[in-house]
This record gives sequence, C-alpha cells and structure tokens, in this order.
Amino acid sequence: MSIILKVVGVTKRFGGITAVNNVSFDVKEGEIIAIVGPNGAGKTTLLNIINGFVKPDSGKIYFRDKDITGLPPYKISELGIARTFQTPRPIHKLPTVYNIIVPLVSPRIKKTTGWFGDELVRAIDILEEVGFERDSEYLWKPAGQLPHGYLRRVELARALALRPDMILFDELFSGLSSPEVRSIIPLLMKLKERGLTLLMVEHRVKDVSEIADRVVVLHKGEKIEEGPPDVVLKSKKVLQVYLGVRESA
Repeated sequence: MSIILKVVGVTKRFGGITAVNNVSFDVKEGEIIAIVGPNGAGKTTLLNIINGFVKPDSGKIYFRDKDITGLPPYKISELGIARTFQTPRPIHKLPTVYNIIVPLVSPRIKKTTGWFGDELVRAIDILEEVGFERDSEYLWKPAGQLPHGYLRRVELARALALRPDMILFDELFSGLSSPEVRSIIPLLMKLKERGLTLLMVEHRVKDVSEIADRVVVLHKGEKIEEGPPDVVLKSKKVLQVYLGVRESA
C-alpha cells in the first residue's frame, strides 16, 4: 500500500504550552489508524493541523505527496480529506436530508464527477448507508432535533457525501452507548473494504483497537508509541504513562 498521508515533525504551541511536539507518522491507503491518549495529549490539535484549522509552528503535512501544510480547510476538503467533529455540527434548522445535499453540490463533487445528478436521491442513499431507514421521519426533521446517536451518523454521512479518499474522525464514538458503537463498527469496516482511509482520534481505546491497523499514542503532545494495537497497548511505556500503571518494584 502506498502512503496517502505523511506527518513530519509537526509542532504547535499555544503561548507557553506545547500542544503537539515534533510528531511524525505515516498513514497508508486503506488503513484505519487510531490516535489515542489522555485529555490534553494533543490529539484534536493534531487533527486540526492536518485538516487546516490550525497552522503548525513547524513541520509538514503531505497528502498524496502534496504539501498541504497551512492550506485552508476547504482546500484540503477539495483534495479529498473529509472531517467529522467531536461535537456534531449540523445545520440545525435544515432538514436532515438537506444537510447531506449541501456537500453533494460542493466543488469536490463537481471535480470528481463532472456533473451534479439527483442530489436528493443520492442524499437518501447515503443516509441509508449510515443507518437511517429510507422512510424514516428523521430524514425530514430539522437536524437539530435528532437524537445524539443519529447526529453522529449525520456527521459521517456528510463526510461520505464529499466522496473523500480519507476521513478524519474526532471521537466518533463519543456519547454513544455500547450497542450504538457496535452498530457503527461494521460500517467503518465496509468503508475500509471500499478503499477509504480512516484516521480516528478516540478515547474509547478498547473499541477502536478492535478495528485499527495501527495505534499512535500521544502524551503531553509527544508520540510515545506506535504500532499494532495488541502490541502498543501492552507496552510498558503506554501502561505507565497513558494508563497510569506503574511497574512493580
């Protein structure tokens, strides 16, 4: 598999606080990569740097060998990187299905397909793919009235509507019950089978480690470990620093 994303020596400071410190890693096409760590580890800041919401003080981000460091989010989106947020950000007063139509008429879609088709039908198809029923009243309700679990699926549907090559997830599982998480995991695996690359920031380490090809562990802005979940999550460094487990004397 070829490398789709390369993070090279990225550092970001906010005043006297170093949120991300010289972090580097690669992501291969079709991989699911989990970025984990305690609160304040720098996970969301790193995601914001990749996505273009935050400019790094130093370091580079490459997507398909193109330097995207510091590009605005809409430019990065047009290149094929979609993003979901820890707190869902629908257009609250707009019916759910029209929240999906908005990205379906974006420059990214025009560039990749060359034309616009029946956006309403396509939007319903995408919502069905992420777990909505085609005849559900939720499709026509204002998105702001949806339960939290459905809002998570709307976030995912909006990302998929952009026809991305890669999706960045900021705590997709946050606020979901265990059954809700179990229902989303097969969908993520299907996306991987379709060739999508997924980069997931997560607190729910056990859940995400079941599907991740590799785990990157951050602590106080630094990468302290990287590798397969079954190896990384048993390492002494991770147990000591991230999980708070001390070695016995």
